[in-house]
Amino acid sequence: MGLGTAAVEGLVSAAGSACRFCSAPLTQTFVDLGLSPLANSLLAEEDLDREEPRYPLHAYVCGNCLLVQLAEQASPQEIFEDYVYFSSYSDSWVEHARRYVEQMIDRFGFDGNSSVVEIASNDGYLLQWFVERGVPVLGVEPAANVAAAAEAKGIPTAVRFFSEQAARELVDEGRSADLVIGNNVLAHVPGLNDFVAGISALLAPDGVVTMEFPHLLRLIEETEFDTIYHEHFSYFSALTVERVFAAHRLRLFDVEELPTHGGSLRIYGAHAGSDTHADTGRVAELVERERAAGLADLATYARFDERVRAVREGLQEFLEGARTEGRSVAAYGAAAKGVTLLNYCGIGPKLVEYVADRSPHKQGLYLPGVRLPIRPPEHVAETKPDYLLLLAWNLKDEIVEQMSHVREWGGRFVTPVPKVAVHE
Repeated sequence: MGLGTAAVEGLVSAAGSACRFCSAPLTQTFVDLGLSPLANSLLAEEDLDREEPRYPLHAYVCGNCLLVQLAEQASPQEIFEDYVYFSSYSDSWVEHARRYVEQMIDRFGFDGNSSVVEIASNDGYLLQWFVERGVPVLGVEPAANVAAAAEAKGIPTAVRFFSEQAARELVDEGRSADLVIGNNVLAHVPGLNDFVAGISALLAPDGVVTMEFPHLLRLIEETEFDTIYHEHFSYFSALTVERVFAAHRLRLFDVEELPTHGGSLRIYGAHAGSDTHADTGRVAELVERERAAGLADLATYARFDERVRAVREGLQEFLEGARTEGRSVAAYGAAAKGVTLLNYCGIGPKLVEYVADRSPHKQGLYLPGVRLPIRPPEHVAETKPDYLLLLAWNLKDEIVEQMSHVREWGGRFVTPVPKVAVHE
């Protein structure tokens, strides 16, 4: 991991030359966020005297298939095998998962005779609801520490990375799936074609696959550049993801637009040869809306970098103004998006004192790059900052409700994108 900047940049020029889906050359920049550390590589106290590796955070758009993507800077093993993100620490995300399970059972009739497999199942935040309804499940999760939390809940979990080979081995073990689930994993795989081929291999003949991921259209419209970090290798529109799945003989028959993560898509797929699930027409309608918004035009992507720079300037101006006025600022949510935001904007302890987070797995550590200490939420009441900058702005309503006592001393909440906004 101890590569110097020149060595890292040399790796990028070699690794970032071809699209991970269609292999066309990558020449068009989407946004260049400079050098940044791995977003979830939190630092312990003893790490603070060491130099951190930083990798280019430079997203390109493929001129052929329009997939927005990063080059692979660090291996999935480096990023995910010992992971600090536990899904169950977000109440709203657990509730989102519960509603999803109810919807899948109501719509498709999954029961005790069905087989459900979730890829990147984390700590069992979702599969627990299927177990509660008596539906057999299997989680596939590469992070052993997170998988252990799922196993402790009674959720069988295979500790491995998902791939076509892994899928075929699961099928050989009798694990063919009536429902394959992937929430916020499709963007995380560098081997995109191998991953989707694995879904096709694992899926039962008349099975359903659902995938959720941030929607590129919303990312562009709301300037959500901080959702770009090294864990997210690809950024999907409906236009592009339909092409990716079709290349592996998977037909998208429905799509939902969700508010999660600043705006996400949930796609529904089936084998191209299966007529069990009728096309709703919503995929074609969304693709047309994306075309109308300019997502089939490279010029749309080329303009994004300039908009991102404007967000950086606005946030810097706000925080420097708060410091000049003698006002204190803390942050909330030691999220990966916060690492991207703070490092790109050059915001460290001089402007933001610390970041609070509910997860005990993060407390006592430091955000990479900017070295902000991570404190428990109770620290906010002890220090009474004038502003609480919401790094996990996608959970704004949940955080504002949990931290409503900030208003007691006149504190206010701040969201950084698509531009700085102060909330009473």
